[in-house]
Amino acid sequence: MDWWYSYSSWLFDISDNGDASIQVECMEVGVTLVLNGQEGTLKLSVMECGCYVKDISIKLDGGASWLYQGLVDAFDGQIVSAVEDNISKKIREGIMKLDSLLQSLPKQIALDDIAALNVTFVGNPVLSNSSIEFQMNGLFMAPNDDFASSLYNKGSLDHVPFNAPAKMIEISLHENVFSSVSLVFFNEIYVQWVINKTPDQSLSNTAGWKYIVPQLYKQSPNEDMELNIYVSSPPIMTVVNNGINITVYSDVTISVMDVDEVIPVACISLENHASCSPDIMINKLAGTIKLNHVTAYLKWSKIGNLHMHLVQAILSTILKTVVVPYVNLHLWKGLPLPLPHGFTLHNSEIVSINSRLMIFRDVAIAEQSPTSVSRVLDKITIVVVSFLVCVICAHYYD
Repeated sequence: MDWWYSYSSWLFDISDNGDASIQVECMEVGVTLVLNGQEGTLKLSVMECGCYVKDISIKLDGGASWLYQGLVDAFDGQIVSAVEDNISKKIREGIMKLDSLLQSLPKQIALDDIAALNVTFVGNPVLSNSSIEFQMNGLFMAPNDDFASSLYNKGSLDHVPFNAPAKMIEISLHENVFSSVSLVFFNEIYVQWVINKTPDQSLSNTAGWKYIVPQLYKQSPNEDMELNIYVSSPPIMTVVNNGINITVYSDVTISVMDVDEVIPVACISLENHASCSPDIMINKLAGTIKLNHVTAYLKWSKIGNLHMHLVQAILSTILKTVVVPYVNLHLWKGLPLPLPHGFTLHNSEIVSINSRLMIFRDVAIAEQSPTSVSRVLDKITIVVVSFLVCVICAHYYD
């Protein structure tokens, strides 16, 4: 390093310069940190912090270094103490800045105008020799609302003993996360499909129902029809060993289109059982559903009793050919996974067990445009990485 000084007065000017070499012998730094959950955020504090320097050797060269060297040697002990104190001070200041960053993390991330992800921390982080585990609320809710918080199960992420794949990141999603999504959209959107065209066009006219509901054709021969399908309650989603089972209760109102008037003639209640196969689509959790079974019940009718086993078969076909492809189109858009900007998933594996879906993955560098969600995740990543660096350093010097 270089050194210099300059002094001026009305009597004289003095200046000198040169270079110096500094060698630090056996410096040890010890830090004890505490990271706790506090009202949905993380609180980082320093319990103990200290620095020990065995010796500092400073050699001056150039100018009148022979004079200054004596002064440096005379104050060797004070210089060592000052270095130790300043290192400890800088560490504490850095931890305070890191704590401020933790406190500034958002408590929810808005995905759109309908749903937001609750990212408040729950409990205290769990630190092991090779990993750090954070537990978040993780439920979806309406922006600035917390009605879905009742779904949170504090004990839902207890350790499940099984041979987990060796990956860099593990994300565990309880089935209540998926239930919260369906609850938010059910409360905010009237889930309904009006079908007046089908792949088999004969089913869009009473003529196609002639042998299924004869009295309908007799009452309204060769009239166009309309099916009004609406979901009557939030879908029930359960994570099982082979994926996700979904139960949806819906009502189907069968109507006849007479000139400009739509005349309801019957209403059928459906109990729909489907399964979902999750998949990773770039950096999102996507999936496709398959309709497994439909049970139909007559709710009311203006055309007498119906042969429900025949009506059930027809409605099941319509759901499979019209509604399911539409739902899959939206499901394939996926839900964003917590991944920092500039990285993408690599070698992902999905395991479903004990009411939760677990994603094991490595990450790889990728270039993409930042989003509001990814910028928030970047912030979280910086905090986590910074904390791990502190922990590793503290462990090393202990």
